[in-house]
Amino acid sequence: MDHDLPDRLRDLRDTAERVASETIGPKADEIDRSAAWPAHAMRALAGAGLMGLVAPRTAGGEEQGMLGLLAVTEAIGRSCASTAMCYGMHCVGTAVIAAKATPYQRRHYLEPIAAGRHVTSLALSESGPGSNFYVTETSLRREGDIYVVDGTKQFVTSGGRADSYVVSTIASDPDARAGEFSCLIVDAEQLADAWLEPWDGFGMRGNSSRGVRLERVRVARQNLLGEEGDQDWYVFEIVTPYFLAAMSATYLGIARAALDLTTEHLRTRHFSHSGETLAALPVLQQELADMWAAVQTSRGFVYDAARRADAGQADALPWIFMTKALAAETVVSVTNRAMTLCGGSAYRQNSRLARLLRDARASHVMAPTSHILRQWTGRALLGMPLL
Repeated sequence: MDHDLPDRLRDLRDTAERVASETIGPKADEIDRSAAWPAHAMRALAGAGLMGLVAPRTAGGEEQGMLGLLAVTEAIGRSCASTAMCYGMHCVGTAVIAAKATPYQRRHYLEPIAAGRHVTSLALSESGPGSNFYVTETSLRREGDIYVVDGTKQFVTSGGRADSYVVSTIASDPDARAGEFSCLIVDAEQLADAWLEPWDGFGMRGNSSRGVRLERVRVARQNLLGEEGDQDWYVFEIVTPYFLAAMSATYLGIARAALDLTTEHLRTRHFSHSGETLAALPVLQQELADMWAAVQTSRGFVYDAARRADAGQADALPWIFMTKALAAETVVSVTNRAMTLCGGSAYRQNSRLARLLRDARASHVMAPTSHILRQWTGRALLGMPLL
């Protein structure tokens, strides 16, 4: 599937692989141990011209779609899942801003993003609705030319580190359906004292995935994305597809890294009494083959879904929904099997494979969960309303 990438996207993917190998990977364990936001990695990606990956060309960006987001984020995830998630959510936020950007928003947000001077992220999740991220309880009230926002968001990737956040709020219409919400861009300086406790997770420890309490935060009307309450369109046209692509890419990157480590271990681990390597054992050859097939099957499905989405195919939606569900199953299975095949050396505390295993487990926790995605897929296939 790699050779099917357009020339420009292949160049961007290759650039991401170089940055990941030279700059991101060497500090991935340190980022994990200290639960530090990967500032050095984000700077390196900006210096390589990758922060404007999905920004429109009119703003100086690359205007890549879901396929581009998938290929570049997967390359990063192979070295550091935390960096891949921060980068991926930046790109999703960029896509949401770009979808209906005004001239002001293009000038103040998209152009700095494309120039590598601005990091954005998403603030959608809340503890009340849980994994139903398309439901929000954060309120929006208009006071003249100002919106007043009140609510608490959870699990904001790059929380307290990004320059802006795309924040979802309840639609002003009290009779609005689930999924009908408004989105605004909230600048970091408006949230300086609003962040909750630092992130100290089991995995994805460099995400700075923090909560934020918005109390009468005043946002200019020019920071509203689209029109009030029209974000039901954003949910399944922009937010969900790009969100799932970024997460699927991250988990595929983890799975490929686990497969690489396992292959290297089988090739180099010798028995002292015979000199034979683990690679000579037929049962381990079979195990490795199954792991490889699982990774390649998932990658093929996810990349096909991205191509269908970018081409605007009518049947793309169920493919998109299943990308994260399939990638989640694959990454958890592959990292578990890798841990078994690599034995005691992998099981030691803070081994690279242990980090991959912890990062992989986030795939079943992060919304939308696999159960919700399967339900949406089934409803889409049956021609039923998704919500």
